[in-house]
Amino acid sequence: MSQPERKLVSFPGAAAVRGQRDPRIDAFRGAALVMILIDHIPGNPYEALTLRNFGFSDAAEAFFVMSGVAAGIAYSGRMERWTNGEGSLREAVTPIWHRAWVLYLVQMVMTVVVLAMFAMAANVFLRPELLQMHNISRIFDQTGAALTGLAALSYHIGYVNILPTYIVLLLLAPLAIRAGLRAPWPTLAVSACIWFVGGWLRLNVPNYPGGGGWFFSPFTWQFIFVLGLTIGIRHRRGERLVPVNRPLFLVAAGFLVLVLAWKFIPPFGVWMNNKMWLLGKLGAPANIVTHDKPFLAFPRLIHAVALVYVVSCLPQLRDWCAHRVAAPLRMLGRQGLAVFAWGSVLALGCQILLKVEPGSALLPWLLPPLAVLAIFGVAAVHERNRTAKRTAATPPARTTGGLVARA
Repeated sequence: MSQPERKLVSFPGAAAVRGQRDPRIDAFRGAALVMILIDHIPGNPYEALTLRNFGFSDAAEAFFVMSGVAAGIAYSGRMERWTNGEGSLREAVTPIWHRAWVLYLVQMVMTVVVLAMFAMAANVFLRPELLQMHNISRIFDQTGAALTGLAALSYHIGYVNILPTYIVLLLLAPLAIRAGLRAPWPTLAVSACIWFVGGWLRLNVPNYPGGGGWFFSPFTWQFIFVLGLTIGIRHRRGERLVPVNRPLFLVAAGFLVLVLAWKFIPPFGVWMNNKMWLLGKLGAPANIVTHDKPFLAFPRLIHAVALVYVVSCLPQLRDWCAHRVAAPLRMLGRQGLAVFAWGSVLALGCQILLKVEPGSALLPWLLPPLAVLAIFGVAAVHERNRTAKRTAATPPARTTGGLVARA
């Protein structure tokens, strides 16, 4: 008799026992948050250890796919009950849009805090050039327009520009979840078509003031979010989106090895880049032959998808992520929003210090570890508060004759 297939759902979405929280979701999300923090402090030596140095995609793709997985797990149940006539559409949609509103408020606060930090640093350290960084000058040069753009999510500060796209995708998530519940593969096919057309035609949401477009075009980045949604929907049911398949695993793993060679073997990398350039000269769209991040170009996308699949097929990873050594990362993942917000602010604070002391040999080594320790502290505080709230909300057990009365 053949052995039963060991269930492992894609990357963040796993197929453990239905109803259990997959430790990989929190551990990988925590790791992604650490990498985002490190990458947002340019010029530090720890950058060489983050995901973007070993492939085409980076922690941004991980952020979107895991956000999609989390949304699929958290919100598809209510949507499915409404589809089956057991609940209302309002009950299904309200939690999703409430989360989008919370993210909107976080985006506003983060932006204002960063603006204040740079303005104060420019004054205290007599460094007016700080006000020219990251599109900050517009708030002083075009205050009315910038404030309007801030409220409309169209005025972005550099390194504080990922949440607006996520907010838009969450607002559209009810439609995607409804479609993903009924027909996941046609839903992904439509999403892929939107990704292709969006990248080909360079569709984007315009910035105001200043022109240009969002750093993460919702037209293209929606695909990896919808992929995460469909994974999360299946995960909630204890199922996989894509079955474990040895040939498919070998193809995906082989592509990851190819990308490593592309990155680390210069002659091969030059040859591959030349072939991509030739494809472009023959008429291939730019989003197929470049590594354009704002439009999630094909090399970045396919690398992220291959990585998701390979990781999902390694059963040891579930055990490693559940180990007590990975508990700090799981804690970061559980408190993802707070960690991301504080991490973004801390990273920009570190940028200010590095700008003020450009000749320091110590700061690039010292600041990132301190910032990482700080976000662990943030996560620990939020974890303790959450535990305290749950304990306070749990009614005390009734006792009878010294024994706990059980229902």
